[in-house]
Amino acid sequence: FQPRTSFNEDSLKELATSIRELGVIQPITVRKLDFDKYQLVSGERRFRASKLVGLKTIPSYIRIANDQESLEMALVENIQRQDLDPIEIAISYQRLIDEIQLTQEQLSDRIGKNRSTVANYLRLLKLDPIIQTGMRDGFLSMGHGRALINIDDTQQQLDIYEKILQKSLSVRETEQLVRELNGKGKTSANTTAKTSVPKTYKKGIKEFSEYLGTKVDVKVTKKGSGKLTIPFSSEEDFERIKNLIKSEE
Repeated sequence: FQPRTSFNEDSLKELATSIRELGVIQPITVRKLDFDKYQLVSGERRFRASKLVGLKTIPSYIRIANDQESLEMALVENIQRQDLDPIEIAISYQRLIDEIQLTQEQLSDRIGKNRSTVANYLRLLKLDPIIQTGMRDGFLSMGHGRALINIDDTQQQLDIYEKILQKSLSVRETEQLVRELNGKGKTSANTTAKTSVPKTYKKGIKEFSEYLGTKVDVKVTKKGSGKLTIPFSSEEDFERIKNLIKSEE
């Protein structure tokens, strides 16, 4: 049930050195399967590091739990305690939704995160697997990934991904590339109208974007009227945004 699939060797050796000097401060968690037989639920880094320094025993909490409870304990504990990469976090969220049968709202309550944060992570799973691997390997950030989600065409996603790597593009530069690709770059006569949004609206635009998990666009006329545009990348994304708005009614 371990959500972490890769372990940094240097980090593991540092933990092993700490354990050699101070011991295992935080016990691992296991569940009892049979007489003198246990299954690891959480604490695999501590377990591996303890083996590295030759420990024969390790302190642990013993739980009686079924598969579902073990999965939930492992996922939630690792999400809260470990420095998982964005894709590992997204996969953990999706597993909790699928295998524990949680809604996004229930999940956000369970792990203490905003619903918009949960939605933003889950959307990363729509990226091409090559880009997901790039995020897991640290070649680009979650901000880059969120920008690339707004491109429907997979090949176009990969083209911009290559540009990010080749030119070391920032998140802002990547967002600009995506806007230009979607016909929203600084190439039209409407640019002035878009960039002259009054300051009083900017905080609200940011809050809208963070809550809905997509970059919201606002246009305001000189008379004070305006238009709010909420982009979506697919029918599923449209339903996600609709449910977020309905939940606030």
